[in-house]
Parts: sequence; C-alpha cells; structure tokens
Amino acid sequence: MRDQIRLRHYSIRTEAQYVHWVKRYILFHHKRHPREMGATEVEAFLTHLAVDEHVASATQNQALSALLFLYRKVLGVELPWLDDVVRAKQSQRLPVVLTRLEVQRVLERMDGVHGLLARLLYGTGMRLMEVIRLRVKDLYFEQGEILIREGKGAKDRVTMLPDSLVADLRAHLLRRRQVFDDDLRMGKATVYLPDALERKYPAANTSWGWQYVFASGSYSVDPRSGVEQRHHLDEKLLQRAMKKAVTAAGIAKPATPHTLRHSFATHLLESGYDIRTVQELLGHADVATTMIYTHVLKRGGRGVRSPLDALG
Repeated sequence: MRDQIRLRHYSIRTEAQYVHWVKRYILFHHKRHPREMGATEVEAFLTHLAVDEHVASATQNQALSALLFLYRKVLGVELPWLDDVVRAKQSQRLPVVLTRLEVQRVLERMDGVHGLLARLLYGTGMRLMEVIRLRVKDLYFEQGEILIREGKGAKDRVTMLPDSLVADLRAHLLRRRQVFDDDLRMGKATVYLPDALERKYPAANTSWGWQYVFASGSYSVDPRSGVEQRHHLDEKLLQRAMKKAVTAAGIAKPATPHTLRHSFATHLLESGYDIRTVQELLGHADVATTMIYTHVLKRGGRGVRSPLDALG
C-alpha cells in the first residue's frame, strides 16, 4: 500500500490516513483479507463510521477513497461495485469570516513566531500547511512576493509579501540562520526534499535556501528516510495559539487559522478587487469556489432588508 502511494507521489499525510483506514477496515471485519470482501463489507464499514461513530461526511468519503485505492491500485481489482458505492453527501457550509476589527483583536493577542504566522496567513491568504512548509528560497523580498510550491492539487502559485511583515520576517530569518548554522556544525542540517531532488542535487538538503522558514524547536526522525533532522513547525502549536487568542479577544465565532484565509478573501472583495484576482491568489481551480465569499459579503441574508426594519 505504501509503495503504491509513494509511486504516485501522494503526501505523507495522505499515506498515513489511507493506511489508517485500510487497517480499520480489515480489523472491523475481523482481519479478513480484502480480496475476500466486496461491496457489502465496504458499505457495512462506511455505515458503521456514520451511524456508530458519527463521523463527518468528509471523513467518511476519505475512508472510501482509501478503500478504492486499496482495491484498484494495490490489489488490482476492477469490479463494477467499486463505482456503485455511494459517497456521503458533502454539507454546504458558508465559511467563518472575521471582521477587520476582529482580525485586529486576534492578531494583537498573538506574538512571537505564532503571531508572525497568523499575520502571514491573513496577509497572504495562504493555507495553514502552505505557510508552515515555506522554504527560505521562496521568499522574494525585492519583488514583494512569496512563491507557494506544491499547494493544493500539487500546484505552484504566487501571492504577495506584505510590506508590513518584511522587517519581522528578515529578523526571524536572522534567528533561523543561527539555528541552521548550529545544526550544520552538528551534522544535523539536512531537510526533507520532495520527490527525487536529493539524488539530483546532493547538496541541496543541507543548503540554506531549502530550509524551512518556520522550523521545529527539536529534531525528529523522518518516517520515510529514517534520518534524524529538523522538520517544520508543528501546525498544532499555531492552532492552539490561535484558539487562545480568539478566546482572549472575546470572539464567539469558531475561528481557526484557516479563518484568516477566509477573512483575507472576503476583505479583498470588500475592497473592490476582481474575483478572478482573488481566485488566483487563493489558488482555487474553479472560480465557483471563490464565489462562496460573495455570499458572506452581503449584509444580512443575501443583502435583503428585513420587513421588520421597515416598520415605522
């Protein structure tokens, strides 16, 4: 299973989730081999997830995707029932968006590296893991740009580098360079490189440009190479810091780091920027995905004035 996933260059997170769901599926059916099972067993497992464990539709569909990958790519089984398994209906929810004042209140309560990360999220519209995985070489201070590599759908794109963050980012990189130099002296300056770049450029994994901008405070063992090295910062630390800041700001909305991306898009549209421009900055494949923010823009329900307010 892992070999087939890596052959297709799926992310390490997708690999972990797919293997997890396949294990759960096999254990649920008392360790029967998947070749001995079919549509009935797959649907029974998915039903168990929805009815007994109350998982979200997205989680249920992720489990189904893992099982489809198992049968088609690992076991080489192409059966008609694979196409007939019903996917859970995805819920259509409007994104949580903070007002400009709410964003300011949250950011004022975040400092240090977490504060810098939060301001980058709101100032650029990046996804959480895109900012966490930023490499030094992808910051273009002269051009005022950030190159986002391997975003959702394995696509690269460019977004702005806010002028107000240049000084803080440069100061952070100076501190980060000191950590890198120390790692270099101890022989632990290697960093994960995507695909086969390590073989193509043997010295790249110890070069400054390929280092993570936001690195972990400790070493960890890479699950694929087995090498002990410094990985990027754990995104959960930022999520916790954001949650504390939202609570401290007295905001009742269930805001997360991703809410800052939603707020970025909404506030740009409010300022009159073209929706196609916002689509490119966000990295949406379809403008219909970006259109959801136009619903948030309208005051009240679809911009309609309540008849109650028209009463004298």
